[in-house]
Amino acid sequence: MADTTARSRGVVGGVWAFLRLVAIEHSVFALPFAYLSALTAMLLTRGRIHWGDLALITVAMVAARTFAMAANRIIDRHIDARNPRTAGRELVTGAVSLRTAATGAVVALLVFFAAALALNPLVAALAPLAVVPLVVYPYAKRFTHWPHAILGLAQAVAPIGAWLAVTGTFAGSAPAWVLGAAVGLWIGGFDLIYASQDAEIDRQIGVRSVPARYGVRFALRAAMVAHLVTFSLFVWYGQLVGFAAPWWIGLALVAVVFAYEHSIVRPHDLSRVNRAFFTANGVVGIVLFGFALVDLVALGGLR
Repeated sequence: MADTTARSRGVVGGVWAFLRLVAIEHSVFALPFAYLSALTAMLLTRGRIHWGDLALITVAMVAARTFAMAANRIIDRHIDARNPRTAGRELVTGAVSLRTAATGAVVALLVFFAAALALNPLVAALAPLAVVPLVVYPYAKRFTHWPHAILGLAQAVAPIGAWLAVTGTFAGSAPAWVLGAAVGLWIGGFDLIYASQDAEIDRQIGVRSVPARYGVRFALRAAMVAHLVTFSLFVWYGQLVGFAAPWWIGLALVAVVFAYEHSIVRPHDLSRVNRAFFTANGVVGIVLFGFALVDLVALGGLR
């Protein structure tokens, strides 16, 4: 009995450690734009919410992100060990074994494929392609100074995939591609800011990034340009869908958040990068989705 209890506690402890490894709570950052795309597609094609599809999209999104994070941690574990900022991560300290991380990654990947298969044939066929940038991204810092672009591509897939999950066709999917490009540039820009805090150590250990190659000042300016284009694409998306006042109010608030985050991060003061990355990052997605949801309900009676 005691052995069984100990094993059970060990399993539970291992699961919790794995969830910490992949920062499962940050899945909330990835979901709003997938939901926005899916609900817009439902409005335009069905006029109502299909809860089954929305549940499967949620499972697919969380599973894909879990796989990506686990794969990233596995592939980067030796680099993480050489960086003081990341030396406390679970695979480096031994809190999570390599076997546990690999098992979790495989399970998450299988769940992602199963959810895609349950949605429709088109999404199922495209699912392997969606995985490619998730795996390439952690390797990218070894062969290009622009790994942030590959991360952006990986993130752009989510709104596009969510739209296709609802419609099962590329026909009429232009808004999803615009939203996907916006999300990709948004996250890519954030990654430029986030990577700036590692510029010096990256140079020392041979990790490639824009801040390490071109300097923090250039990276922050590139992030600002990326976010200006992101905002323009959000405007375009609203016009394509025909959103009314709530969307534009939400977009105005997003503009304030963008301005705030870029004002608190300076080339010679990166102490507030986490505030810009985690707080502002979460606010943008949740606020814009919230106002868009009001608009979707008012616009077409989505129910």
